[in-house]
Amino acid sequence: MNDQADFMIKNAFAGISNRLLILCLILFYLAGEISGQTQQDTLNKKRLNTVIIGSSVAYASSLTVLYFAWYKDTDKTAFHFIPDSQYWLQLDKAGHVTTAYTFSNYGYWMLRWSGLNNKKSAIYGGVMGWSAMTVIEILDGFSDDYGASWSDLLANTLGMGMFLGQQLGWKEQRFRLKFSYHPTEYADCKPNKLGENELQRILKDYNGHTYWLTMNIKSFLRKDSRFPAWINVAAGYGGKGMIHETKNSKTCDNGEPADFNRVRQYYLSMDIDWTKIKTNSAFLQFTFKLLSFIKLPFPTLEYNNENGVVWHWIYF
Repeated sequence: MNDQADFMIKNAFAGISNRLLILCLILFYLAGEISGQTQQDTLNKKRLNTVIIGSSVAYASSLTVLYFAWYKDTDKTAFHFIPDSQYWLQLDKAGHVTTAYTFSNYGYWMLRWSGLNNKKSAIYGGVMGWSAMTVIEILDGFSDDYGASWSDLLANTLGMGMFLGQQLGWKEQRFRLKFSYHPTEYADCKPNKLGENELQRILKDYNGHTYWLTMNIKSFLRKDSRFPAWINVAAGYGGKGMIHETKNSKTCDNGEPADFNRVRQYYLSMDIDWTKIKTNSAFLQFTFKLLSFIKLPFPTLEYNNENGVVWHWIYF
């Protein structure tokens, strides 16, 4: 691999979310393949073998790509941890929680397709989601440039636990974790850290990330309620003014002054739970599951301690 290709791949895999992108896309594909099939409680060994083999191949392939693209040229050390709990106003931890939750949900869907019952699918799906995230901590722990993180491990466990607890207790997801993104000015100040193009910035610029806890209203009403089953209310968390993990530098990469305050942001909005929309179309089921972790733009109320209450007619 030449230097230019190696540089492009490393940039494409920058950040924890980006390093998991291939695995995420593979899981989305597998979920799409099964979304048109009926779920059952009678074990189908052929389908289960398909899930096991397909997931194993996807997992091994993803780790191989990650190793050669991200870790191959880094110095190896004894396994170690780093104290990163204060990075990016904890938005990276919110990302871990959300991704572990989402992967657990996809693992569950695949196992339900194979005929495992709700309990076993939830437990094994949760383990799949947790493992998919936590193996990155092992690779990081042996890398001199990084290091494993106790707070990341906790976030992974919280994400898995949020999915597992609901699926075992309610046999449905009344609360979903979602993600949204909008471009920010801060990436222009620190493109080397926050991204040099829009794809990199979607994955690296935490100033544009918002992580959402969305609640399905109908799930808490009487069964005979005619309230639309797909309407959710959403609470979000984000941040702005961050051009470094913990403490901002005084200048941008181009030498201009960087006078940014690091500010936490809190949001209240509405959302749609696509998985609550009934359809017999396999394509629409795939699309709805693909959208299940994306928060849609809606009018949104924001509060932060710098500007107070802010109204957004449409917030991404």
